[in-house]
This record gives sequence, structure tokens and C-alpha cells, in this order.
Amino acid sequence: MKLIEVSTPAHQKEFIEMAVRFYKNEKNWIRPLDADIEGLFHKETNKLFRNGAKSKRWLLHNDNGETIGRVAAFINPKMKEKQPTGGLGFFECINDQEAAFLLFDTAKAWLESEEMEAMDGPINFGERDKWWGLLVDGFTEPNYNMPWNFAYYQDFFENYGFQIYFKQFTYARNVQGLGFDEKMIARSKVVTDNPDYEFHYLKGKELKEKAAEYFMTVYNKAWARHMGKSITLKEAQMMFAKMKPIIDEKLIYFGFYKGEPISFFIQIPEINQIFKHVNGKMDLIGKLKFLWYKTFSPPNKMLGLVFGVVPEHQGKGVESAMIITYDKMSRSSDFQYKTIEMNWIGDFNPKMMRICEQLLADIYKTHHTYRFLFDSEKPFERHRVFD
Repeated sequence: MKLIEVSTPAHQKEFIEMAVRFYKNEKNWIRPLDADIEGLFHKETNKLFRNGAKSKRWLLHNDNGETIGRVAAFINPKMKEKQPTGGLGFFECINDQEAAFLLFDTAKAWLESEEMEAMDGPINFGERDKWWGLLVDGFTEPNYNMPWNFAYYQDFFENYGFQIYFKQFTYARNVQGLGFDEKMIARSKVVTDNPDYEFHYLKGKELKEKAAEYFMTVYNKAWARHMGKSITLKEAQMMFAKMKPIIDEKLIYFGFYKGEPISFFIQIPEINQIFKHVNGKMDLIGKLKFLWYKTFSPPNKMLGLVFGVVPEHQGKGVESAMIITYDKMSRSSDFQYKTIEMNWIGDFNPKMMRICEQLLADIYKTHHTYRFLFDSEKPFERHRVFD
């Protein structure tokens, strides 16, 4: 076996194409957009490099020169952990533990040379909402920007010594035909009977001009202390600008108290139902296919991205009121979505898990994020639980 550091355009192409060959017989694998993967490793398209981030990629060849594995390692200065922690991701390997361990060893050696003391994997070289975690249960079609992998990878990670740092659950439920937990209904009524509360989806001018501001306001109160950073209005505006091609105004929902934004949930159509037809490329043909399927065979599944309530209104039934008032709206005959999946619910977030359970949603997929401590004598700690 021979390791090749990715350093040429040909290597970069092979880093993408080898996965296509690996999964060619897997009916549930959906090819990611090539640009979504490759763009992570270039300073022109990944701003983390401007803030001191580093990365390396390798291909693993067998004695015949065929690619049998790949891996990336990276250092993200935004990762704040007790010990300096790097990342390992975009791992693919034939069913051969020796080959897998060689790839792990290579990533570990480079991270150690950069003074890291642990590595998390498989994770993304960027934010947690993309390419994060190892799929261990629910091997159906992946949602957009979510990983899909062979089941035998789990043994590789755990046999090497990786330990579960946290689990990520994807919950699913039908949009119509299901009720709600009785306690949830009662809590909702307390809020909806109060005229100071209002809930509606954003449309037209309000969506265009106010969505980013509303989102920033609620996010910075509800999530910033957990995620370790707040967002600026410019960042929120950029997020909505990127989502513009796929935004459905019926899926952007906010709660207000005396006219001020206090809660949201942001959903998008599950666009992997479209991207599976473009073969990883958004060239002219890919764009035409995207527009055709978006128009004539649109997604019937919606994907929950993020949900938040500002602290001063938590525990009052706002979460329940948002969900139940939205449910009433979604029962109209022109609502195209049949199912909803709530993506990326960490096992360190029991509040969100309870909300999903009260929605009568079931765990549909499970991903593991692992951590490997380079000094085995140090105590291992799982991700702290959000209060």
C-alpha cells in the first residue's frame, strides 16, 4: 500500500471520483455536489484558511496503483475544546482494517506534528451542519450535506480506539395525519390565548428584508452561548442569500411577543431529492436538470435546519405553540410536503429531543461523532449536556 498526498488537480479529481466508484452499486448513496466537497479545501472558497486553519488530504493506493481509500485531516482554530483537537473526515476505505488504520495513523501523525492532542471524526472542515458524523443506523437516502457511508466503518473507528463523543439523531414524522402529545396541546393553548404572542411564516417583503435580522436576534440569544459564537447581521444575510434558490416561504416560521421576534424554525425542501439527478455537477446540464425537477417533480419532504426560542420565553409553551399553529397552516390542500425530518439533534440537547418526542416523531437515523485522545492515560469526557 502507498499513501499519496493530494497535491495536484489530478489528485483532487481522484479524491472525488474514488467515492463515486466505491458507492456505484449502493442505491441509497447520493453523490454530493463536487463543488461542495472540493471547495472546502481551498482558501478561495473556505474562509477558515484566512483565520489560520490548515488541512491535508491523502489517497491510499494498493500495489496495483488503484485507490482503495482516502482521508482528510484539518485544524480549525474555531474549535474550542479542553485540549487542542483536530479533525479527521471524508474517510473512505475498502473493507480492510489494516488499510483503514493506516489512514487513521497518517491523519493522527500530521495532527500530532501540529501540536494537536486529540482528533474528532469523521467531521467536516467547517461548520457542524455539513458532513458531520458517521452513519450507524438508518441507511436510507441521505439528506443534503449529510454523510452516507458503509456500515463496516463503525468497526474501523471503534477498533482503532475512537470513543463516542456524541450522537446525532434525525427524527422523522408525517406532516399530516398525526396528532400531538396532550400536554403539548395544553401548553400551546396557554400561549395562543395570549394576544401578545403571534406566529406566522414570512413572505414577500418581510421575508426579503427582515428574515435575516429576525434570525440573528433570536439565534444570538438562544444559541450563541451553546455554540460558542454569535452571528452578525451580514452573516445572517449571507446565509439567507445562499438559501435563496431553494427557499420556500411556507417553511420559514417565526414567533413574536409584542412585535419582537422570540422564536423561529427554519426549514428547507429536502433538495437531495433533486440533486440525486445531477450527478454531482451544477454545470449547464446540471442546472437544467435541477430546474426541471424543482418545477415538475418538487421535493415532498422538508428538512428542519434549526429551531430556537430566546431564554426568557423558554418553558412557557412557545415551542408547542409554534409547532401546533404551524401544523394547522400546513394542512391546506396546496401544501406539498408529506414528511418532515428534523436533522442533527445532538444527544447533548435533551430539550430538543423531548420536543421531537412530543411531536410523536421517531428516530430515523443515528450518526456518531467520535473522539480519539492521543494520550490514552487522559480521562475521556463526552460532550457536555446543554441545560
